This record gives sequence, C-alpha cells and structure tokens, in this order.
Amino acid sequence: MIKKNKIKIRLNGKIHYLPANSSIGDLLKTFKIKLNKVAIELNREIIDKNKINKIKIKNKDIIEIVHFIGGG
Repeated sequence: MIKKNKIKIRLNGKIHYLPANSSIGDLLKTFKIKLNKVAIELNREIIDKNKINKIKIKNKDIIEIVHFIGGG
C-alpha cells in the first residue's frame, strides 16, 4: 500500500517511504548520510555524486549506499 504523497523505496534492503518528488540529495539529508566516503547505487547503477540533487527517486526504486572505511 502506497501512502498518500509518498513513494516506497528499498534502501540497503529495507523498505522506506519518502515524500514524492524526493531527490537522492533529499534522501541523504533525511538519513543524515554524509556524501564523502560513500558510493550510491540506484537500480544497480552507480550514480554521479555531482547529480544527487537532480536525480529524482521513483516509486519502487532500489538504492544501495555503501560506506567506505579505512584499514590496514
């Protein structure tokens, strides 16, 4: 069931509802994810970080956000 004015997405394997017309940038702000040290995949394609505010999320999109960590 889709909530009014919301879209349903899968983020890192979990279902979330976001306001319709949200961008990838909005998603990062909502979940307090910093852009540095992450890679973002939208429907199995890596997206350009320079375009995060232009890319609108659609209902049933699948988003994976991978955090990089250092080690040695």
